Parts: sequence; C-alpha cells; structure tokens
Amino acid sequence: MLPFSKSVKYYFIGVILFAVVFLSISYHLLKPKKSLPIFNPSDVNPELVDSTVQHVSKYHTVADFKFTNQNGETVTQKNYEGKIYVADFFFTTCPTICPIMQDNMVVLQQEFKNNPKVMFLSHTVMPHIDSVPVLKKYALEKGVIDSKWNLVTGDKKDIFYIARKSYLAVKTENEGELYDMVHTENFILVDEQKRVRGFYDGTNKEEIKRLSEDIRFLLDEKK
Repeated sequence: MLPFSKSVKYYFIGVILFAVVFLSISYHLLKPKKSLPIFNPSDVNPELVDSTVQHVSKYHTVADFKFTNQNGETVTQKNYEGKIYVADFFFTTCPTICPIMQDNMVVLQQEFKNNPKVMFLSHTVMPHIDSVPVLKKYALEKGVIDSKWNLVTGDKKDIFYIARKSYLAVKTENEGELYDMVHTENFILVDEQKRVRGFYDGTNKEEIKRLSEDIRFLLDEKK
C-alpha cells in the first residue's frame, strides 16, 4: 500500500488532470462558432445603396453583369459561378487610396493564387478614361494574373448600378447626376451563392488579414 502522502499526491494530480481535460472540452463545446453575416441592402449605410433597393432585407444577391476586362474579353457572372470573390471599385489615375487598395489586392491574389475557387474583380468608376489598353497596362504593372483577377470597364450606368444595387459600396456625387460615382475603400466579399458576406477597408493591413481569414472560413464552410 502506498504511503498516505503519496496517495494524496496522486489523488490531487488526478484531480488536476481531470479538471484540465474537463475545462478544455467545455471550452471547445461552449466556444461560439465563427459565422459570417449575409448582408442585405437594409443592413448597409444608405449612402452606399441605391434608393430603389434600400428596403430589401433578405435574399439579396449580386445581379447578373456583363463587362469587358483588361484583355478585351467579355466577363459575366458565369466567370464567377461557384466562386468566392473579392470585388472593388477604382480608377487607374487615382492618386490616393487606389494604389494602396490594388497593392493589397495583389497580396490577396498571391495568397490564393493556387486556389481556383477564389477570384477578384475590380471595376473602374471612370470607364471614359480606363479603356481596355489602359486597364491592360495597369494590370501588367500590378502583376495581375488574368485567370484570377479581372479589371473591368463598361457602360458607366451599368457600373453605377451594380456598385449601388448589388455591391452596396459606392457613394454618389451631385446626387448621382450622370451616374457620378465616388468609390470607397471597400473590398466586398461575395460567396459562391452570390451573396455579400463582408466589407473591408482595402487600405488597412489588419482588415486585409481579416478578409483573408474570412475567405478561408468560406472555403472551409463550403467543404
């Protein structure tokens, strides 16, 4: 028979081990599971949303679109079918936030370049300036991978409406006169069901890290 002191010692070690295991299991069981919201127009700052859809509170998805990319190719919703993608709005001569945003998009492109489920989509808000050759030059300068990332131009009205009716991310200038747009720093995360799942400051490194984590979460969720 073990001496009393040894018995007590082993007893307390057992209790401590049991407590550690119990607390560890309890923590994992009770810890809230990560989730991402599904954004509808009514959830977003009205300044960024077209008045015709501000009342929509459920079932919002990105509408079908048709634009032209940096290679002169037609890009539609079909190109992004079943994909998780990040969308934004920019123009090539923007001297302020755009260079930072696009550099951060390059970082994301590099991170997910080997994952065909993740893509990127940048819309110019100045299609009268950003022609196909201009977008191509810009794409080459930034190191855009054509199979991953489309820089698109098109009819200004179409870009205006998809920005404010679908992506819920662009302000108007002069009350939208002639479809004038003031793009924001927003990166918009869209899931494989065409639903908006998040907004991120494309100029902020911590926000880019959060976006990366959320993309991975959606990839795991899809599995």
